[in-house]
Amino acid sequence: MAREMYAIDVERLLAFADAVIAIAITLLALELHVPDGLPAAELGHALHEVLAKVDAYLLTFVVIGLLWLAHHRLFGMVATLDRTMVRLELGLLAVIAALPFPTRLISEYGQTSAATAVYAGTLATASSLMTVMCLRLLTPGPLRAPGVTQQQVKRTVFVSATLAAVFATSVPLAFASPTLAKYWLWLAFLVRALPRFRRAAM
Repeated sequence: MAREMYAIDVERLLAFADAVIAIAITLLALELHVPDGLPAAELGHALHEVLAKVDAYLLTFVVIGLLWLAHHRLFGMVATLDRTMVRLELGLLAVIAALPFPTRLISEYGQTSAATAVYAGTLATASSLMTVMCLRLLTPGPLRAPGVTQQQVKRTVFVSATLAAVFATSVPLAFASPTLAKYWLWLAFLVRALPRFRRAAM
């Protein structure tokens, strides 16, 4: 009934999500540019300013990549969609599509607590929405695809909840030290790279 109500199936929603994520990443890259017509003497300074934005670009690219991988892992376990799942998915995509804005904030005002907290809060919101969607698969029912085990769902919840915890704890940390908070955000990638963590995510 839910699929008829929204006239959409899991594959179509997943394709739409891939398109939104691809556009968000493309918009990130568009922020990396130097003004046209610069004299040669000013190019070095302009490149230095661009390099200051590269760190924010790379961090957001890695985060979106982690979310994309977790998203595909999640929807590989989904059989059908209901009203709540579609709304959660649209909320997640809305946050991901908006990521270029907090990325610009942190690239231009990265030494301020406000910009860093907004950035970390946006990432925490996205990963929390993903975690909620994963948690909905813990209870056997029509949402969960046949053959998906409880252990598989728990592993996916673990991955999403870990990302959410790292990003959420970065928000209060930003008010103590914006620089430390940004290093803490990279922890999501470093922890994800650990062999034990990768095994838990499989």
